[in-house]
Amino acid sequence: MQPCLEGLSVVEVSAFVAAPLGGLTLAQLGAEVIRIDPIGGNIDYRRWPLAPSGTSIYWAGLNKGKRSVSLALNTLEGQEIAAALITRSGTGNGILLTNLPASGWMSYAALRKRRDDLIMLRLIGNPDGSGAVDYTVNCASGYAMATGEGEAPVNHVLPAWDVASGLYLATGLLAAERTRRMRGAGQEITLALADVMLATVANLGYVADVQINGTVRPPLGNYLYGAFGRDFATLDGRRVMLVAISTRQWRALGKATGLVDKLAMIGPMMGVDLNDEGGRFTAREAIAAVLAPWCAARCLPEIAAALDGTGVLWGPFQDFGQLVHEDPRCTTANPLFSEIEQPGVGHVLAPRAPLTFGAEAMHPTRPAPRLGEDTDWALAEVLKLPAGAIARLHDAGVVKGP
Repeated sequence: MQPCLEGLSVVEVSAFVAAPLGGLTLAQLGAEVIRIDPIGGNIDYRRWPLAPSGTSIYWAGLNKGKRSVSLALNTLEGQEIAAALITRSGTGNGILLTNLPASGWMSYAALRKRRDDLIMLRLIGNPDGSGAVDYTVNCASGYAMATGEGEAPVNHVLPAWDVASGLYLATGLLAAERTRRMRGAGQEITLALADVMLATVANLGYVADVQINGTVRPPLGNYLYGAFGRDFATLDGRRVMLVAISTRQWRALGKATGLVDKLAMIGPMMGVDLNDEGGRFTAREAIAAVLAPWCAARCLPEIAAALDGTGVLWGPFQDFGQLVHEDPRCTTANPLFSEIEQPGVGHVLAPRAPLTFGAEAMHPTRPAPRLGEDTDWALAEVLKLPAGAIARLHDAGVVKGP
């Protein structure tokens, strides 16, 4: 389909997860995203995991479909080129996405002098401007204390607040660009990583639960909070997650396992209504005691055959290797994925934007650029510099190609 954001151009000066993910999201929807890095790469350019060549698989994953310009940002000439790219004229231009300190030449005030309708969206750590990363935000969220089974906190490895912030960044830029088209004015927008955490915890009800009920969610291991769900061991040493939130899902679970009568005995015995999700949560340990032997007597393929197509919510626990080698959703059979040749990495699966508009999916994603791959393109095609001036910049070490 026609790229949704065709004609929109964003300059990204960033590192780590959230801001690059925001730029990736925009690029996959059709925007031109020009990533500016210092010569040699930014702080995240060699971040693990690495390919045998030393290329960062992590960096390549978050920068697919972008253009790369490499400048000596510690020089006045490099800063001038970057500022010119950020503030160049044109309806869909003049947009900066960053999570780096916005001071000096890259401050909103300085760039706005060059283009008064500039849009600049900046990710910060805490609302007061102090630094924070996903792990220092998550530890304060309450989730680490509600994860696991004991009193010790458990940090999950998913950078959830970075991911949520990246999507907020993309949404915020689109909202600001729409406002500029309507009113002709740019603006500076800030997003605090900690505020994304706080907003999410509040939106999911945990702030109000403390205020209204005085309740602090306890760690429950792998039980689902407020309904029934838990992990179970299988005969072949795997584990599966079984979940029943709605009454229909609960009934489907009993029917598919052949345990309707045994499960029905739990309600009267414990004095709870198993047609209510709160009742199932209260009786979770008794329900698990009935389901555990059923799972333990069957291998994973047998459980899949029994539960697939029945309306039961279930899924196997799997590591990253099992996801890649065993899950058909993580193959080109899923239109989400195509195969690309990523320079320095090799032949890999690459997802497009996980959106389908009507019957049409987005175009497959493009590989991440080599660092500085588009430097000469930006100088010649965007800034219209003559070949002699570009050669001088290379000789002076102000710019660098791949």
